[in-house]
Amino acid sequence: MTGRHPDLARGGTEMTESQSRSVGTAAVDQALADLSEGEKVWAGLSLAERGRLLDRVHELTVAHAQEWVDAAAGIKGLSAASPLRGEEWMSGPYAVATATALLSASVAKLARGESPLAGADFGTAPGGRTTVQVLPLSVYDRLLLSGFSAEVWLEPGVDGATARREAGLAQRDPSRTAGVGAVLGAGNITSIAPLDTLYELIAHNRVVALKLNPITDPLLPVLTKVLDPFIAIGAVRILTGGADVGSYLVQHDLVDHVHMTGSALTHDAIVFGTGEEGARRKAAGDPILDKEISSELGGVSPTVVLPGEWSRADIEFQAEHLATQRLHNNGYNCVASQVVVLSAQWPQREEFLAALRAAIDRAPARPAYYPGSDDRVAKATTTYPDAERLGGGARVLVSGLRPEQFPPLLETEYFAPVLGVIELPSTGAEFATQAAAVANEQFVGTLGVNVIAHPHTIRDLGGDFDAMLENLRYGTIAVNAWTGVGYLSAAATWGAFPGHTLEDVQSGIGIVHNALLIDRSERTVVRGPFRPSPRSLLHGEMSISPKPPWFVTNRTASTTGRLLTGFAGDPSWMRLPALFASALRG
Repeated sequence: MTGRHPDLARGGTEMTESQSRSVGTAAVDQALADLSEGEKVWAGLSLAERGRLLDRVHELTVAHAQEWVDAAAGIKGLSAASPLRGEEWMSGPYAVATATALLSASVAKLARGESPLAGADFGTAPGGRTTVQVLPLSVYDRLLLSGFSAEVWLEPGVDGATARREAGLAQRDPSRTAGVGAVLGAGNITSIAPLDTLYELIAHNRVVALKLNPITDPLLPVLTKVLDPFIAIGAVRILTGGADVGSYLVQHDLVDHVHMTGSALTHDAIVFGTGEEGARRKAAGDPILDKEISSELGGVSPTVVLPGEWSRADIEFQAEHLATQRLHNNGYNCVASQVVVLSAQWPQREEFLAALRAAIDRAPARPAYYPGSDDRVAKATTTYPDAERLGGGARVLVSGLRPEQFPPLLETEYFAPVLGVIELPSTGAEFATQAAAVANEQFVGTLGVNVIAHPHTIRDLGGDFDAMLENLRYGTIAVNAWTGVGYLSAAATWGAFPGHTLEDVQSGIGIVHNALLIDRSERTVVRGPFRPSPRSLLHGEMSISPKPPWFVTNRTASTTGRLLTGFAGDPSWMRLPALFASALRG
């Protein structure tokens, strides 16, 4: 993305690349000079004043939500009538509206001398861990996400009293700022860049130079409006440009910290450089970057399907669920499921695969807007020439593999509509143990893993199921849900499993979101209902949730997403009837 920028032309003459670079670097210099002064203003603000800034961003997000969604849909080639616009509502303004509301509530508690975890529900998890319930947090959560829950598992040895005492992170001492942070925004999900900016400001007390991914440059006008309260005081500056501008920014003497969302290859280029010299530096542990970097880098996400006795309706719903895990945003998600892990001994294996094939094939068509998508699809079909082409040839399903054929699928993040299936020769508790081991040891990345299991299977496995969750080394684990629900849950943590290094970065270092400002978290575990309502109630699951609005086949997703965003801006019982009516028609 380092080519010329025709929009920078003067007097009808296109700028040369060197002129464009000069303009970009001058903009970086000015932005960082502004932020150096803005840090002083930020340091002088009280917690109450910071809370009011968050409240204003919350209001502006909802006020400009339609403009946001229109810009995002334009980038992704979605028509005004497409239900797929629901993805842009929910993963764009809705995510930022819910995050700002909860961050403001946490800052308000700190201003009153309370912990953000005052009143939180604590529990226990395998290995003697303490957990914090982060979903549901209100009666509205219990209604709108009925049957869904999430808990943050704290690091072993951290108890509830310690968590309450340490919550608040850098806002426990707001006058002690941490310099200037550079945030390199993502090009796929439009809430990532503003959410990462807010997390730098609040969790780390750093003012922010946000560099947009060139794919999302059309969002510049609306993001400038939404983040204006922080821009106005010099705490945020938004930059555009290609890789040359990003490189100049992260290496700048006035930048104290870098946070990026992207690929491990981009991370390594920033930290160690490129080519043979970059490889040598990485091997020697000799970075060229002279400051700390945090990152969220994706990976190859598995979905483990535990064998059980399923009805035909269960099979069709979960096949549609899995198709969504891959095809949401056309597969351009860092946590899109790429590989299904099945038991070769499951009697319903072929029936499930047939339903999965049909669900992928009938999912709505959409443009392959993300750069390089077609090349990555072609690479998958070259590696696996027997792969099936579905959805008019735009999607790829790889199945029937021998174990020696697994590695490319488990080690290459295709970031495209490519889904693979691998089978393990075991069942029951042995399969759960084997699947966890394969996910940990053979898959690249540790961002998210999904587990689909019939409630009876979970009950029958008992402690073996708990051990499986404990053993999975992933930052977010979703049971009968998609890990994307964890992304959308503002109080949940989001990031790789802790412990990665610059030399072996996997899915990254550090976390974001975490609106309760919890310290020393280890992972988030999300749970959802195995069946949608009303079948859930008929089978004893206490959930009234219909087909989730993030399903790619949800017919009213756009309307439901718009209504959810409005509700996030102004929660009210009066808004619920229309919301429920739209959700039920999905």
